Amino acid sequence: MGMASEHYFTDNPGSELKLRTIHATIAGREVELTTANAVFSPEHVDAGTQVLLSSVPAPPPGGNLLDLGCGWGPIALTLAAESPHATVWAVDVNERALDLVRRNADVMGLTNINAVLAADVPADLEFMTIWSNPPIRVGKAELHGLLQTWMPRLAVGSDAWLVVARNLGADSLQRWMDSEFGDSLSVSREELKKGYRVLRARRR
Repeated sequence: MGMASEHYFTDNPGSELKLRTIHATIAGREVELTTANAVFSPEHVDAGTQVLLSSVPAPPPGGNLLDLGCGWGPIALTLAAESPHATVWAVDVNERALDLVRRNADVMGLTNINAVLAADVPADLEFMTIWSNPPIRVGKAELHGLLQTWMPRLAVGSDAWLVVARNLGADSLQRWMDSEFGDSLSVSREELKKGYRVLRARRR
């Protein structure tokens, strides 16, 4: 990819919108959803997200739940479908991705998703869980900044679940989280499947 090409973490993709319809299974439901160019993994639910969704326990039934780096929405849609009484916050920098989440929530009849930029999440919200396939490719400084922003907002006694490809530094990310949040979070490696590591961070 040349430097001129767009990444899924571009704020406002300038490329012409090309929508596509895909078939996906979300919370056990076969659904037709919409994705587009210039968002992460537009052809299908990516392997890392599949590993995450097959590894995590059922989400809390209520409260505020966070999908950090939501893309077109497979994690947020799953959270919202499995916990209809919860409020799901789907956060991304990419406005195109957020539009797709809203569109897909409508198709699935899910009214409990807020697909928003980080700045639009009320500052006093605590999350009962965070599920994330974090955007590793934005680079370390950016990724660490994201986690420093959101991890402290996990409610006491609650868990965050992150999926990271082992070859993209899952183990070094776990070590960094240990040193950064060691006083407040206990971080463990839960699962290794298809080259992906699932990290669990529990708020003490």
